[in-house]
Amino acid sequence: MSSNIIKEETKVSPEDPLIFLEKENANNFDFLSLPPLIEKSVSFQLSVKVKTRIYKASVWILTFICYTAFHLSRKSLSVVKSTLRDNCNDSEFNITYIESNTTCNHGWAPFNTQQGVTLLGVLDYSFLLTYAIAMFFSGAISDRSNLRCFLAFGTFASGGFMLLLGLAYFSRIHSIIYFIIVQIGNGIFQSMGHTGVFSANNHWFGKSKRGLILGIWNIHTPFGNILGSVIPGIWAGSDWGWSFFVPGFIMIIVAVLIFLFLVSDPSDVGLPQPKHHAVSFENTTAPPKAIGFCRALLIPGVVEYSACLFFNKLVSYTFLFWLPYFIRFSIQMNGSYLSAELSAFLSVTFDIGGIFGGIFAGFISDIFQSRSVICGVMLYSSIPSLFMYYRFGNTGIVANTVLQFVFGFMINGPYSLITTAISADLGTHESLKNSVNAKGTVVAIIDGIGSLGAATGPLLTGLLLNNLGYDWVIYLLISSCALAALVISRLIIIDLMRLCSSLKRISSQTLFHKMNLEKDPESDENFLQPERLHLDKEM
Repeated sequence: MSSNIIKEETKVSPEDPLIFLEKENANNFDFLSLPPLIEKSVSFQLSVKVKTRIYKASVWILTFICYTAFHLSRKSLSVVKSTLRDNCNDSEFNITYIESNTTCNHGWAPFNTQQGVTLLGVLDYSFLLTYAIAMFFSGAISDRSNLRCFLAFGTFASGGFMLLLGLAYFSRIHSIIYFIIVQIGNGIFQSMGHTGVFSANNHWFGKSKRGLILGIWNIHTPFGNILGSVIPGIWAGSDWGWSFFVPGFIMIIVAVLIFLFLVSDPSDVGLPQPKHHAVSFENTTAPPKAIGFCRALLIPGVVEYSACLFFNKLVSYTFLFWLPYFIRFSIQMNGSYLSAELSAFLSVTFDIGGIFGGIFAGFISDIFQSRSVICGVMLYSSIPSLFMYYRFGNTGIVANTVLQFVFGFMINGPYSLITTAISADLGTHESLKNSVNAKGTVVAIIDGIGSLGAATGPLLTGLLLNNLGYDWVIYLLISSCALAALVISRLIIIDLMRLCSSLKRISSQTLFHKMNLEKDPESDENFLQPERLHLDKEM
């Protein structure tokens, strides 16, 4: 009898906000499930609704800060590229420094050699290829491990590898092998960032207004890129080691915050799961199963969106890693090319455009519920905007920044939508049934394949600049924009057919109402004002 009472007292009910807090034995607390500093704070006597809002806000903010730090650190190398490469003879842009008062500092070996641009491309490729491969494993691991510890460890380790990159400056390290090894290690732990923050955030937010909520949340990507241009840009032209040290220390601090405060799942504090599953699991006691890699590939839309993100990230990451370099050697002021610091600051306009593009894409997709159509329209629109940047971006700073903004808006809107709302939709697809822990695996597949494109773009850019010139880089990027839109053509057609069917249904309902209105004019008031009718009945 007593044993049955104990079992009844320990059952988790989503209607009872204090069931998790009323454990008689404090030793039952799982240190790995709940952050250390949250253990005592959860004892506050608050309703389920209030507690859910508080935890949602804290998770949203912490994951936003965390992935902002990840992208801040990724931008450091692109900011210092022109300093590492600066060898007074940049033939890929047909530039030769003549004046004695230029900012040429003869670069940093081995990147100031004839093959310096190619070596910088190899560094990008080492990081991004490792990141893409590791992403497939990190997604599966995140679905099967404690997200808080998983994310905190990845953030801390990635910060450590940033410190190793900065150490190359202070220790006068010129070995290309050293740089490649550090980039590989950094890529492994950076892959834990996106799957970690995405899964933790998606545990708390359901399908309602998912596009807008995740579109705003995904500002962390361009916002991190902006900070990654501004903060490392302070030391880009001189003591470039600090361009890696400062982001590294920031990541370590963020890792500590994640470990101490992040509540990665509502069940850890006795709260119900959000409403985004095809099947409700609140009343089940068995933990949900994690989905397999092959099963995730069979989810409708995963393959198409993965291919789309491949070409999308090829373009976006080419700009991420090479834009400050392009700006520096394409604009002249008073007969001289721009400094590394100014080029880094100007490149933030591309990411500002991405902020507005991501929010716009999420908001519009929530209204029409046709995410593929939104992606297709913006990707096709990115082609003329990229051509305009290529044609007129070198005419001055104002023209360059305006055209950067427009292209960033168009290309980063679909990027944001695919990596957030679309991945969340597919990760909770109705075909998954009991496999609710598919979010990390699905986003790992989509972002992992996309990251292969991110690895390909910067590498090809370095090779094309060295051998064929800047024009061929633009041809590559324009082709990639077109292919990104083409690979989701099937999904676009399906969504357009669904939209047309919905419009026809609405039109037929309106026509039916007009016909009834001709017979009974008084029915119009009830049709247009159902709330008024309801109140009259109550009175």
